[in-house]
Amino acid sequence: MRIILLSGGSGKRLWPLSNDTRSKQFLKLLPSPSGEAESMVQRVTRQLREAGIYAPVTFATRATQAETITLQIGGEVSVVAEPERRKTFPAILLTCAYMSMEQQLADDEVVVVMPCDPYTELGYFEAIKQMAEAVENDVADLILLGVRPTYPSTKYGYIVPMDGGCKVKRFVEKPSVATARHLISEHAYWNGGVFAFRLGYMKHILQSYLTVDTYQELRARYAELPAISFDYEVAEKATSMAMVTYDGEWKDLGTWLTLTDELRHHKIGNVVTDGTESNTHIINELDLPIVCLGTRNLVVAASSDGILVSEKNKTEAVKIYADGLQLRPMYEERRWGEYKVINTTEYPDGFRSLTKHLTIRAGKSISYQKHNHRDEVWTFVDGRGLLVLDGVVTEIGRGDTIVIKKGVRHAVRAVEDLSFIEVQTGDALVESDIERFQWEW
Repeated sequence: MRIILLSGGSGKRLWPLSNDTRSKQFLKLLPSPSGEAESMVQRVTRQLREAGIYAPVTFATRATQAETITLQIGGEVSVVAEPERRKTFPAILLTCAYMSMEQQLADDEVVVVMPCDPYTELGYFEAIKQMAEAVENDVADLILLGVRPTYPSTKYGYIVPMDGGCKVKRFVEKPSVATARHLISEHAYWNGGVFAFRLGYMKHILQSYLTVDTYQELRARYAELPAISFDYEVAEKATSMAMVTYDGEWKDLGTWLTLTDELRHHKIGNVVTDGTESNTHIINELDLPIVCLGTRNLVVAASSDGILVSEKNKTEAVKIYADGLQLRPMYEERRWGEYKVINTTEYPDGFRSLTKHLTIRAGKSISYQKHNHRDEVWTFVDGRGLLVLDGVVTEIGRGDTIVIKKGVRHAVRAVEDLSFIEVQTGDALVESDIERFQWEW
């Protein structure tokens, strides 16, 4: 058996902690058995192992999330990054092609596709085992996970079973409220977003869209696949389906209202209160303190991207406002460490400046690169490392200042944790202004 964990989305509903690169599933806020905070992806991979599911895991994700997955989970998982963002159907096809063409897995290999961020319990993973067994026993081509509905939601697909069995009569994706009520009267289940099948099943579907000989050729032609969800393109059209049901805890912690219900602490970070607050959650990632006095039913969240103060019953609307705010993330975790944007300024003539604080972990390095649109000044404030400028290596440390002009190739490696302030100046201060080169330390 192989597991595909779907990791996508911008996570704007949990702004300002989440952004286009740090989606909700990477926020380390949930309590873990060890007492430390863990993210949703760390929780689900831990639960897989605790349930005795040791199948190799492959993440299907966006390129901007690949580094964060490796950072949080480690190198024991595979990562397949989309060449461009196109929804779950092409992403699953691409990942299955990787398994078939790059990992050379057989067509009869059982594959389970599931979201990377369900908030659930052990019984959920026991149901996943049953789904894999159903595929192995050839119960149907496609096995779905059905969750007992609690109300006529329009956010989920519905699985209508045949009378007295696990076979599926039909699948209806995101119906109207009236249709949802009717489906529930037919004993329909919510679609839990978990699918199991043999690898050859998806290979056959791929061949109906594209004829490719290699995985790289599929990546090059990825834009030719329809940008549509797996639910619409596969589940609604499948003729051989069965369902495994799950009746336990199952939540999507994609909103502040649902997330705060599961947080162990009401105050996280540099927070001061007078003890009279009620049903208020305060999360502060900034060095500046947040002081809350006598607050009631609020979410207060602060990060480098901004500050949110909202009544809990109003937080569903945060995505609408976040979509209209700044274009670039102000904080990112990378394979080498992290950075925070401290300040950005644009002058009347179009000249720009941007100031970052970067930390490179010991033994890690930033790639050998050059920029075509900006100059940089690095001021090292802590730690020791090695700097490369156009092939010349020097030692650097606290108190050193380096000027890097446009076109100069440069890299830095931390001997011990290395912190520095970077000031960029130029006409286009974007992350894409990087041309990378090979360098061996």
